[in-house]
Amino acid sequence: MTAHYSTLDTPVGPFTAVVDADGAVLASGWTADLGTLLPVIHSALRPVAVEERTDLGAVSRAITDFHAGDVAAIDHIAVRQRSGAFIEHAWDVLRTVEPGKPVTYTEYADLSGRPAAVRAAAMACARNAAALFVPCHRVLRLDGSLGGFRWGLAVKEWLLTHEAHTIAS
Repeated sequence: MTAHYSTLDTPVGPFTAVVDADGAVLASGWTADLGTLLPVIHSALRPVAVEERTDLGAVSRAITDFHAGDVAAIDHIAVRQRSGAFIEHAWDVLRTVEPGKPVTYTEYADLSGRPAAVRAAAMACARNAAALFVPCHRVLRLDGSLGGFRWGLAVKEWLLTHEAHTIAS
């Protein structure tokens, strides 16, 4: 399979998305380095070739619109990731966490149907290849601190502030 990618400038830095032939996001994040994204794509989905495009259609529009203040713009973008059953389910659950209303890892585990699986819920965040579209940045530590984020805590903080400000407006 040949995938396509594009890097867009955002207020918080370059953002690259990799999409499959159907336009589903395979990987994305705040980087201009495609080599950072390809290894996080599950081996069963990893493309054999990747070609750059200036526009990924709905995905590019969603990235631009989200960063401009339409935080719901990402909600209907297709994402394709693979893992075990719980992690795949947990990624689906992440897409239901509302912008401006972050949850703790404990609450996220509970929302995912396994209240005792806090570490597994955290693993779902850590293994998420489709940052922004599967908004793992909306999960915080029990004490309200940011925790970790593949793209850096400054980006996570910006996203949470952006969403809170946009929702409050």
